[in-house]
Order: sequence, then structure tokens, then C-alpha cells
Amino acid sequence: MEYRQLGSSGLRVSAITLGTMTFGGKGWAAAVGAVDVDGARRQITMALDAGVNLIDTADVYSDGLSEEIVAKALPVARDEVLIATKVRMSMGDGPNDAGLSRHHIVRGCEASLRRLGTDYIDLYQVHEWDGQTPLDETLQALDDLVSAGKVRYIGASNYAGWQLMKALGIAERRHLTRFVSQQIYYSLQARDAEYELVPVAIDQGLGILVWSPLAGGLLSGKYRRGVEAPAGSRHLGDWDEPPVHDQDKLYDTVDVLVEIAGAHGVSAAQVSLAWLIGRVGVTSVIVGARNDEQLADNLKAADLVLSADERKRLDDVSAMPLLYPHWHQAKTSNDRLGAAELTLLGPHVPGR
Repeated sequence: MEYRQLGSSGLRVSAITLGTMTFGGKGWAAAVGAVDVDGARRQITMALDAGVNLIDTADVYSDGLSEEIVAKALPVARDEVLIATKVRMSMGDGPNDAGLSRHHIVRGCEASLRRLGTDYIDLYQVHEWDGQTPLDETLQALDDLVSAGKVRYIGASNYAGWQLMKALGIAERRHLTRFVSQQIYYSLQARDAEYELVPVAIDQGLGILVWSPLAGGLLSGKYRRGVEAPAGSRHLGDWDEPPVHDQDKLYDTVDVLVEIAGAHGVSAAQVSLAWLIGRVGVTSVIVGARNDEQLADNLKAADLVLSADERKRLDDVSAMPLLYPHWHQAKTSNDRLGAAELTLLGPHVPGR
């Protein structure tokens, strides 16, 4: 297992993170999985044995049950593993039971600490944007939690590029703890993050943790053009995350994945994960599984090496069109591009 610096912090995390949205199976999370304490203990043990050192959860996963299961199932001492969780989503029916106000953040952190059975959280992430709470209030509350020793690092999730830069700017101006990472959706199914979020991570020294790297199973190889997906597949129900805007492109991408996987004698899922682990800016990909077999397969992606030609084939079949102003910059300012913008524009600059 490779260990990578989380942004510009001194924290080293494994290239694969264990996701726990499948732990619990309560409420809306039942569509994702329903792993109980015994199953969670097996999965955590498998992940640790493979070298994984980061477990990611959230207060909203199964209404807190996921955090409780992590605490009960942890097979090692608390300080031998890194735990990340999140705050922002609704945890009740009250007017202050959601958002990123000081009230909800502090209350949410205390509740997560109780459920996790610990006195500190390694990485505390704001789960989503809150456009009605001043960022100064949010960042001050997070900074206070760090100063109190209840949180060690903070991160953002699902922010737009301008929202992330605004938060970083406020933190710098007010000398508050800054985000060290962002947790985002990024996969061969949809590479939207490459427009703004990957470049800002490179420019600002942020780590990237990737949620749903297999696009909710769409890149597992079981969804093929003209082939009926197995019964119980998530996307056969009401689950629509991530959305599919171009089904033909998805099927074309899966065709290439399956072909490359066949050449290596591995699963399409492993190829998908290996491609993402090797993308510029990516620190760790978060894998969650409904069962031990899925997890065992996903963990093997850490050892899969794709050739430059295989990577190019995957790059080409999943490529996005350049939006404005990116196509204009690629055409008119390609003589003075920096490392951040080259993550997106590099393939479009002649001679590179």
C-alpha cells in the first residue's frame, strides 16, 4: 500500500480509504448496504491487513449508526487508525439540526465523538456547502474544535471551486485552521472535478479524497450495453447518484475497462480504481462494499499497474469537452500555463 501526504499537511494516508456508508443499512442508506457489526469487523480487518490506515464515515450515514458500528467493530486500538467523519446534513427535525452554524457543528462534533467512542477526530469534514451560514462562523467553530483537541485536521466536501477558495481565503486572512483536503466525486464516469476542483487542489496544496470512485457500481463491469444488470443492483431502484447524462459514453468506457481488465485477469472495478489512484492530485480513493468479496477485490487495485497506453485509452474514451474559459485558455495562453491548469489543459496543448 502506498501512503501519501494529505495535501500540505504532515499526515500520511493510504491510497485506499475504507468507506462505511454501507455500515448499518438504516433509512436511505439501506439502498447502499446493510453491513452489521460482525461484517464491519471483518471488513475493517481486511482493510487494515491490506495497509489501509483511514476509515471514512459521517454522522448522517444510517442516522449515526455507521459511526457506532465503526466504534464497536474496530479491531485495533483507536490510535492505530485514522478516522474521518462529517457534519452538515440534517440529523433531526429541528430548525438547527442541519447546516454549518457554530451550534450545529459543535453539537454534531460532540455527538460524533460519543458515537465513535473517542475523544478526537482525525479529519473532520464539512459534508456540503451551506449558503446561509457565514463562512467566518463555520471556520471559527472548526478552528475552536481544533484548538480544543477534539479535531486534528479539517476538510471540505462537495464544494464548488469558488466556495473552496473563499473558505481558504477567509482562513488565511483570519489566521484560522485551513482545510487540508476536499472529498469529491470523481471517476471515469464523470470527470467534472477536473475543470476546477483538481486544479485548485494542486494550486492550494489540498489532498483529494474521492467518494464513489466506481460511480455507484456503474464502473464495476456489471452494467453493459444490451446486458441486463444483476438483480439487486443499486441503479435498478430509486438510487440516482451519480446521475448519468450520457449513457452511450458510459457503455463505451465500460467496454474499454472490461477489455483492459481481461488482459490483466482482474475485474473492471480494479482497473477503474487503479486509473483513479494514478490521477494527478488524487490522494486516496474511498471504497465501500456490501460484502467481503467486493472489498477484497477493490483492495487489490492498490497493486494494479496500468500501462501508459492503457491509461491513454481510458483517458480518451472518458474525455470531457473543454468548457469556457478553458478552451480559450488552451488556445490563446498555452505558452504560460502553470501546473494547476495543466492538469486539465495539458492534453489539449500541442507538443505536450
